[in-house]
Amino acid sequence: MISVKMLKPYYIKADDQYVRIILAYQYFSVLIDKQLYQFIPIEAKEFRINRRTRQVENIGSRFAFQKGKDVVYMTMTELMTLPDFVQQLDHIVSPYYSEGFNQGETENLNIIEKLEKANVQRLIDKALDERDEKSFRELVKLL
Repeated sequence: MISVKMLKPYYIKADDQYVRIILAYQYFSVLIDKQLYQFIPIEAKEFRINRRTRQVENIGSRFAFQKGKDVVYMTMTELMTLPDFVQQLDHIVSPYYSEGFNQGETENLNIIEKLEKANVQRLIDKALDERDEKSFRELVKLL
């Protein structure tokens, strides 16, 4: 039986595309058959989550856990099968999915839409100036 005892990020690094949860000693531990294993950063050291899709990107990463001289490796895929891991990870990452992030995307889409509409109107004016009825009719359909 495997369960997550503790999952705290050492720090979180967020950009437009990803949320990276950086791990360190004593911030991540699991119970394996009632034995406590501490995370050690000898292989994978972070969880990388895509902000748009909300999916973990580094599924193939291997994380090492140590108890004394015994080292156990778990892949991200194995960790994702643990309900308490998924719940804690969602709790950590959820503030980065806020509407504030999506609001910026919405504003950008609105600006692009306005620019496209203004461009079509300029092309309609050009078609009228050149008396190009075919282009005029096609462009009017776009509005």
